[in-house]
Amino acid sequence: MPSKIFSAATVGIEAIPVEIEVDVAAGMHAFRIVGLPDKAVEESKERVSSALKNSGVKSPLRYNRRITVNLAPADLKKEGAGYDLGIAIGFLLASGQLFPFETAKKLFAGELALDGAVRRTSGVLPVAEMAARRGFEELIIPSENAAEISFVRGITITPVERLEELILHLEGKRHIQSRAPQDLASLVHASQLHESDMAEIAGQEAPKRVLEIAAAGGHNVLFHGPPGTGKTLLARALPGILPRLSEAEAIEVTKIYSVAGLLHADTPLITARPFRAPHHSASAVAIVGGGTNPKPGEVSLAHRGVLFLDEFPEFPRSVIENLRQPMEDGIVTVSRAKGTVRFPAKFMLVAAMNPCPCGWYGDPHHSCTCSLAAILGYRRKLSGPIRDRIDLTVNVPRIEYEKLRRNEGAEASATMQSRVEHASATQHTRFAARNKEAAKPIFSNSEMGPKEIKVFCNLAEPLHHLVRAAEARYGLSPRAIHRVLKVSRTIADLAGAPEIKEEHLAEALQYRENSDDKFV
Repeated sequence: MPSKIFSAATVGIEAIPVEIEVDVAAGMHAFRIVGLPDKAVEESKERVSSALKNSGVKSPLRYNRRITVNLAPADLKKEGAGYDLGIAIGFLLASGQLFPFETAKKLFAGELALDGAVRRTSGVLPVAEMAARRGFEELIIPSENAAEISFVRGITITPVERLEELILHLEGKRHIQSRAPQDLASLVHASQLHESDMAEIAGQEAPKRVLEIAAAGGHNVLFHGPPGTGKTLLARALPGILPRLSEAEAIEVTKIYSVAGLLHADTPLITARPFRAPHHSASAVAIVGGGTNPKPGEVSLAHRGVLFLDEFPEFPRSVIENLRQPMEDGIVTVSRAKGTVRFPAKFMLVAAMNPCPCGWYGDPHHSCTCSLAAILGYRRKLSGPIRDRIDLTVNVPRIEYEKLRRNEGAEASATMQSRVEHASATQHTRFAARNKEAAKPIFSNSEMGPKEIKVFCNLAEPLHHLVRAAEARYGLSPRAIHRVLKVSRTIADLAGAPEIKEEHLAEALQYRENSDDKFV
């Protein structure tokens, strides 16, 4: 009689149960895996056979039987080596080498080495959450993955190092100690060290103010200025003033890294907001995600954090334009012939660029060697739709040596972060009632839609005249107006003001002023 073991497949950052059915029938020896397996799953036959042999039991190669492994549902593409453990246990049950046990409440995931060792696999966190939600009682995984899901409650986590010890555990001859759950709050609020501190950056008060506003509301930023003025340094200091991740956000980010296989054994939970800085030679697939077997790209790895694109116009035009949909929707949809996969991508874009190809246009100490056509062509690499999605544009000027040497009165990141976290807490309170009833929660002002803007960004009548004047002067689109209102709301939150005032709106409009070809 066929045996049935449960495993799981990841689709995007969610997991789906997979039934592993193993049948051993009379006939000439054959070992087949069906159910839309990819190459890695097909090669499981060799890994499982060697692992079973080296674990002291009979492998499929010792049986003159037809062995069929079915991975159901049959119309779902199965990828990776995470089914090895389930296939091995299913074969032992079907061949009568393992005493029958209750399989309905156990879920297996893990790759097998040829000597029987159990290797880590990617995507275990979504699997653990799904298993607990679906009523499974025990999740059997590689010991290397145990820390990754140590905070998941509602299911017993059994970490396994070798196949032979798992066989003894299932037979009741040796007990494997389950992993005790860790406190999620203690992991999330652990102390964090950052690469740079705002106090180390001399001057640049305007760019620092822009970063504080961006951090408080999750807004997109564009720095422009000559080479060497501190654009990259400012961007790398940004994580130090960002609000700490909430527990829900930390789990969401960790799931993405789990699926991407980027979690380390000593980092079971992503507790710091991601900061991703891909090189401008990166491909569209590397930035946005996708591939034959779709994986998260940089925009998803920057989810709830920062995507820093230095030398922004040097990125291929196709890559820049591919940012439009995730910047607007916070989701990347990868459509392939095999199906459609969605990855979250609510990131804060921080981009940096020079004013011209040579970099010295407008600099008082260097002469620009670029023609007018070259300058305009360079700036027009950023299309109107992309610029429209950038909330805050600011010049980063040269700092004179004396100011650089003294660096007096620079505010520390911790001080700025305290103001940012207060503004962030105000936003969480504001959206709390709305989030209880909505399918998509909102955590920051930048995520507000037209409905929320109408409620939370309501202007007094005199301020409408200011918006109309700015619309006429700068040609603001409806999207740009909405973004100005959201930035105004964030500036008001930083000031502790319940309503948007004229000074808040004027400051928000100031950062749209240089968004055309006249900046610098």
